[in-house]
Amino acid sequence: MNKEEELLRKKSPVNIRNKKASFEYYFVDVLTAGIVLTGTEIKSIRMGKASLVDSYCYIHNGEIWVKGMNVSPYIYGSYSNHDSKRERKLLLTKREIHKLEEASKLPGYTIVPILLFINDKGMAKVDIALARGKKMYDKRQTIKEKEDRREMDRAVKRF
Repeated sequence: MNKEEELLRKKSPVNIRNKKASFEYYFVDVLTAGIVLTGTEIKSIRMGKASLVDSYCYIHNGEIWVKGMNVSPYIYGSYSNHDSKRERKLLLTKREIHKLEEASKLPGYTIVPILLFINDKGMAKVDIALARGKKMYDKRQTIKEKEDRREMDRAVKRF
């Protein structure tokens, strides 16, 4: 990811993160994928009513799907409102899907969505990561580093 893409994501009106994923996994490779949505889903996402907690991706018949992503029903939607927990198809090239499929077959590897955002053209995109699970001692180390950073920030603000 280059600097321009990073700035666009920070300026995006919607940045829905999966904070739990960075605690549970090491990210080996990160890809940006499009997502197939209905009309009420994109409106709900633009309002920030989505969650990536406990969601994961899987590959079935050469297509990649995200499961467990919660997009709340649109407030002003009527009979055409969507199911909040439905599986949604992600859009990647065949080469990228094949690469992810081969890597996720290895023990300890999975595919998790880490960020849902709206790009500069108004399209919803998902950053997905090929991730390797952390052991318990790795999680403790992550917590310690986080607390150390917080202490350093507090010390700097005092002076």
